[in-house]
Amino acid sequence: MRAIEVARFGGPEVLVPTDLPDPVPGPGEVLLAVTASDVMFVDIMVRSGLGKDVFPIRPPYVPGNGVGGRVVSVGDGVEDGWLGRQVIAHTGGPGGWGGYAERAVAAADELVMVPDGVDPLDAVAALHDGPTALRVVELARVRPGQWVLVLGAAGAMGILLVQLLRARGARVVGAARGDAKLDAVAAVGADAVVDYSRSRWTNQVLEATSAARVDVVLDGVGGTLGREAYWLVADGGHFSAHGTPSGSFAQIDPDDARERAVTVTGIGDLRISAPERTRLARGLLAGLGRQVRPVIGQAFPLAEAAKAHAAMENREAIAKTVLTVG
Repeated sequence: MRAIEVARFGGPEVLVPTDLPDPVPGPGEVLLAVTASDVMFVDIMVRSGLGKDVFPIRPPYVPGNGVGGRVVSVGDGVEDGWLGRQVIAHTGGPGGWGGYAERAVAAADELVMVPDGVDPLDAVAALHDGPTALRVVELARVRPGQWVLVLGAAGAMGILLVQLLRARGARVVGAARGDAKLDAVAAVGADAVVDYSRSRWTNQVLEATSAARVDVVLDGVGGTLGREAYWLVADGGHFSAHGTPSGSFAQIDPDDARERAVTVTGIGDLRISAPERTRLARGLLAGLGRQVRPVIGQAFPLAEAAKAHAAMENREAIAKTVLTVG
């Protein structure tokens, strides 16, 4: 099979197309003929070596922790009824591996069937970001009429967050960088959009809310921007520090948060068990296209995985990035 292999940690250039033997499903597993692979920032973190203290993955390895495709064989203990089904599934363990390939192995009990009428690419695009976005909104306890600021709103999860929040009746300010990204955020229903690459961007947020501080900040960026956004949260509000594209999570002073009764949640609060993740993904796919729909900003052929990573690292990608296979 054709696959992408990382022989050493480094930049996008270490993502090299190669030929490898087809994997074989073990007990409780299935083999998928992959049609699309999810591309995530965690893939970049692992590939660059920045995640080596967090994830157990070491070169050589095949990147990727999520795919969509058709079940072509099953391991011991798996019902033959899965054969021929179009599904999405996670691959590998923490950090993920094995997804950038024409064939991938996945656990049968974590398969999510793609419903009739759902575009398989949309299903892959919702595999990771959908359940996480649902969890973020759930933790924030967003209520109708509340103002919510979403940082990184043009990212794959940010786009879903805007839609989920609007479906709950919240008023949303979407913050992103550049006109193209702002247009994408406005197109999915944000009440206002703000370019955080401009000076005094926080004043633009307050202008959108008629000078009211926001009830909730969902920070998908981190770093300095996240810290600046924290000061926009009203007393008694909620701040979710779950993003690191800037290189670090937003560091919030716990004493100030306690004094202002601001609830701060982080990436650790977003951990979801495999069964819960699968349940959320199944529910999301069942309603895909009604309240929410992923936006695929760019799709690259499998052999161009390096270009996909470069586009994301250079902040050129809008919404979801996927690799198409076959």
